[in-house]
Amino acid sequence: MNRRELADFLRRRREQLRPADVGLTAGSRRRTPGLRREEVAQLAGVSADYCMRLEQQRSSQPSTQVVAALARALRLTDDERDHLYVLAGHQAPTGRLAGDHVRPGLMHLLDALPATPAQILGDLGDLLAQNEMARYLFGEVCSEREESRNVVVRWFTDPRVRAAHPQDEHEYLSRVHVADLRAAVARRGDDAGAAGLVRRLRAASAEFATLWDRHEVAVRRRSRMRVLHPQIGLIELDSETLLTPAEDQRVLVFTPPPGSDTAEKLSLLRVIGDQDLTTTGD
Repeated sequence: MNRRELADFLRRRREQLRPADVGLTAGSRRRTPGLRREEVAQLAGVSADYCMRLEQQRSSQPSTQVVAALARALRLTDDERDHLYVLAGHQAPTGRLAGDHVRPGLMHLLDALPATPAQILGDLGDLLAQNEMARYLFGEVCSEREESRNVVVRWFTDPRVRAAHPQDEHEYLSRVHVADLRAAVARRGDDAGAAGLVRRLRAASAEFATLWDRHEVAVRRRSRMRVLHPQIGLIELDSETLLTPAEDQRVLVFTPPPGSDTAEKLSLLRVIGDQDLTTTGD
């Protein structure tokens, strides 16, 4: 808790509001710029004495409920609300979720990476978009079609997805998927969609149920994987997770590890695209 900065922020936001901004009548004897402490206290449902002690750096740490009430009373923006939580010594609440909608700027980013496989995933594992190179790399085992786009479900239920990776990496990738999903489900709190996904996976895969019960948590920020491409062969890749403005979306970029021959293989993949070179003519 940063008492000095918290007191200053609350006072300045209070002074910037006018009674009309919050539905109050100003009256003729008002000398205080902005709202009075008593008015903020009334709007937030706390005591005026506590508001005074907050602004005088003499208060105890406000609870998250009090912080949320003050944010509403002071009509704070999302960024100001998050700042208030941090000053009060709390983690800011989860931001707004984008769901299935991918912003045009992110789609442009994918198209601006013609030589680099890249995807946009939801926090629960839904593949929302990918560029041409990602389609060339993963083929039909990784699709944006709604009925089959969740990569965690596909990993634990579709043998074709696992066949695209060397067998000695299967256990590692299973743990990565489950640990990352565990963190996402916890961030969402009481979310029916997340709970339903976990129930579906537990019913469909004994392996998933076993790993889920271990309660391992590890947000996927970067990792190394190998992909068995039908024409190119084994391709080693580093995956980097980039943050997006939405809490529930992220960009995955697949790049060549230093000292590997992956760059040459990706160049060849870009040339052949999705051609099936295993077929022969008469």
